[in-house]
Amino acid sequence: MESFTGYLLPFPQFPTRNKQLNLKNPILILFYLFIMMRNKQLDLKNPILILFYLFIMMFNQLAVAVSNDSPYSPQDNIAIDCGSSSGINKANDQRIWEGDIPSTYLLATNEASFNHEALNPPKGDSDRVPYQTARLSRSEFTYAIAVTPGQKFIRLHFYPDHYGDFDTSKAFFSVKTAHFTLLRNFSAFLTARALHRVGIMKEFLVNVEATNDLNIALTFTPTPSNSDSFAFVNGIEVVSMPTNLYYTEDAVNEGPKFVDRLPNLYTIKNDTAMEMVYRLNVGGTFIPASEDTGMFRSWDQDNDYLTISGFSRAPFENNHSLSFTNKTPAYTAPAEVYLSAASMGNITQTSINGYNLTWEFTVDSEFFFLVRLHFCEIEDAVKTVDGRVFYIFIANETAEYHADVISWSGGMYTPVYKDYVVFMPVTGVEKKSNLSVALQANPEKFRTAYLDAILNGVEIFKLNDSTGNLAGTNPDLLISQPTISPPNEPRKNGRTSIIVIVSAVASSVVLLSAVGFFIFRCGRKVYNSTAVEGTTKWGPFSFTTTKSTKTGGSSLPSDLCRYFSLAEIKAATNNFDDVFIIGRGGFGNVYKGHIDNGTTTVAIKRLKPESSQGAHEFKTEIEMLSKLRHVHLVSLIGYCNDNREMILVYEYMARGTLREHLYNGDNPPLSWKQRLQICIGAARGLHYLHTGAKHTIIHRDVKTTNILLDEKWEAKVSDFGLSRVGPTSMSKAHVSTVVKGSMGYLDPEYYRRQQLTEKSDVYSFGVVLCEVLCARQPLVRSVEKRQMNLAEWARSCYGNGTFDEIVDEHLRGKIAAECLRKYGEIAVSCMVDNGSERPSMNDVVWGLEFAMQLQQSAEDNVGVIGAFGEMKGEDDEISLLNGSQFSCSWEDMSKLKSSEESKTSSSEQSSDANNSNKGMSGIVFSEINYPKGR
Repeated sequence: MESFTGYLLPFPQFPTRNKQLNLKNPILILFYLFIMMRNKQLDLKNPILILFYLFIMMFNQLAVAVSNDSPYSPQDNIAIDCGSSSGINKANDQRIWEGDIPSTYLLATNEASFNHEALNPPKGDSDRVPYQTARLSRSEFTYAIAVTPGQKFIRLHFYPDHYGDFDTSKAFFSVKTAHFTLLRNFSAFLTARALHRVGIMKEFLVNVEATNDLNIALTFTPTPSNSDSFAFVNGIEVVSMPTNLYYTEDAVNEGPKFVDRLPNLYTIKNDTAMEMVYRLNVGGTFIPASEDTGMFRSWDQDNDYLTISGFSRAPFENNHSLSFTNKTPAYTAPAEVYLSAASMGNITQTSINGYNLTWEFTVDSEFFFLVRLHFCEIEDAVKTVDGRVFYIFIANETAEYHADVISWSGGMYTPVYKDYVVFMPVTGVEKKSNLSVALQANPEKFRTAYLDAILNGVEIFKLNDSTGNLAGTNPDLLISQPTISPPNEPRKNGRTSIIVIVSAVASSVVLLSAVGFFIFRCGRKVYNSTAVEGTTKWGPFSFTTTKSTKTGGSSLPSDLCRYFSLAEIKAATNNFDDVFIIGRGGFGNVYKGHIDNGTTTVAIKRLKPESSQGAHEFKTEIEMLSKLRHVHLVSLIGYCNDNREMILVYEYMARGTLREHLYNGDNPPLSWKQRLQICIGAARGLHYLHTGAKHTIIHRDVKTTNILLDEKWEAKVSDFGLSRVGPTSMSKAHVSTVVKGSMGYLDPEYYRRQQLTEKSDVYSFGVVLCEVLCARQPLVRSVEKRQMNLAEWARSCYGNGTFDEIVDEHLRGKIAAECLRKYGEIAVSCMVDNGSERPSMNDVVWGLEFAMQLQQSAEDNVGVIGAFGEMKGEDDEISLLNGSQFSCSWEDMSKLKSSEESKTSSSEQSSDANNSNKGMSGIVFSEINYPKGR
């Protein structure tokens, strides 16, 4: 046995470390056997040893069955354990990390930097390398890392903790390399908190040109505007990648598909830097960096990003061998990615209803993103082209109409990936955007054998902007959030502790006594509001209000409005930090803020100081909203009028504006029933304005950006800066006023005659209904002339019986013909030229509820919503609302419900459902008849 062991010794002498020798290549094995025989290191007289080497060769040949190529061996594989003086450190995955003390990587000029151990290093099974030590500095420092030319991964590791006197909650810094800004004013503390992780890693991709200076210089710079700030880093990786794995090859006229843009291809050149923001093993488990294909990429599970709509996904795994290709080599992704997937299962035709598999990712706005989708057909039932064909939507735009994995890859168990580039604009709600990846089964049965979709993996990369910047914003910080506890002070002796405690108690007693006496003496005095800054008052609105008003409870009285001091507003927004901006408009910026010790999230609208018109609108909005309370009106919580600042505080609407969910946004399309329900809610809000208050209130700026959505998708009308009180006497039916409003929504009659009535709101709402149906702006100049004005186009199509022309493509095949006909009747009736012939908002609410009933009835009784059908019936005349009556009535709805009831197996269930539906309008009237209950 000793001689046998001796014969095995030559193998480790070959350059197998760092995977320079691929033992899975049988040709190389034979070559090394030949060398060993020539050097007499292999005894041919020993048959056991010969068989052993042949076994190794056969075993490795079998192991290669999952790939045509071997995994990648990076030419540069550098891992720096920053702040460590231990020399070589081995992580849990056996990867070797090199300490930077002493080190050739850290520039000698960085004498002001410090190394320190973490106060609370990772515990248990967590990897302590490289998170046990850190390099920290209050001044700029640089790592210069010598590398070979080519494309590289740069990974920066951060572990926010206490390092001696350095509290990482105060660390804000930037990181640059070459002309790229990787991070700017970055807070590892805030980022880790938002991700609910103790440590974080930021991965970047750059290209190193073959020049004289083959160094990657990483410069860390503390944010200069913060005197307490410093920079730190725990670990740095630099790893080579295969050429053009993510970049576009120069000689090939190919590139990622540019979604919804022309030209259709996008080139990712070598002068581009990227940041990896998401990398997921869809349908599978977490894959650690050590189990990647040689590039140390980690692959997360997709559970946290999958939005389930109607169907649960069906994850499955398969242990079949894979056939990699030249276009998709074995190093593209681990085999585990391609051997697990998510699909819906072969569903029925009647089950298709919108997106069945959707993943949503939060990304920074105003950047281009590379989205790589990994596919592999691993279900035995799908073996041929057209076996499974589906749609792919990225960022709410169609990326593929005919996705067919077998057609793309060439066969089963053959991996393939598809690249797409999308631009994520600012939507006006947050600096972050929602990038969605959605798969929908092809509803056209003749195009596919299986109504299904499949996805194996997702990678998303952010591309640098025109200035070389990759940095985004830090996550929100709740003002009341506690920071990491500071290090414990060394224990003093018992006597000293007792003295300190007694002194503290005595001091507290004296202080409390003084405060109590002061309050007793001053309790009856009323102070000017400017005397004590930082307090909240409640009182009727007045620009001259200076005295606080006592309230008897926490609820806001219907005729009062909360007054905020400027100090409170600054605390809620971190002194108007741009990080908290969620919208911009003519009025000014809108901030996301936190009041009442961080327990309540609010929207804070700050008037631009130079706005000449804003002061009047500011006063108008407070006067209007402070007296109005309705479930479908945005609530005004309070205002601030300190130091010439004019600020409004509203309830926070988590889902932003209706428009952002219709077009030019990054949200998945709303279903038809969602859109109907939102329209019903907005109509109820306007109906309340017109009839529920003491005097009619005319909004005057009804549009989709002024209809906001809360987290439950409840619609609320907002922005009352242009609102006017309607006629206050029976002798006048209108208010004469200067024309104001938004182009595309403006009532033509009001524009011509300058006479404002509530029917002007009705006209604008009719445009909103058309906008909701077709998901486009009211005015578009880039289309043919007849389609430029949405209102005119909709009326023309309705009159010609081609109303289905304007329907959003995402809704085609999903709207019942009768529902569409009724909806069109309502919308067009709202937009007739003569305002007196338009319906009231009460009638609009009734009509929309009836349309919802028609849709529900079609779905319940038929199960499949077919084509729209001809819009013309037996009578070709347009059925318009005349005065206050629709062509439908409650009697019609009762007949419809009776029909539904007769087709329901359980009469009791029918009765309950009908009672629920009848209550829909009853809510409106109960709120109007009993104003004290509002």
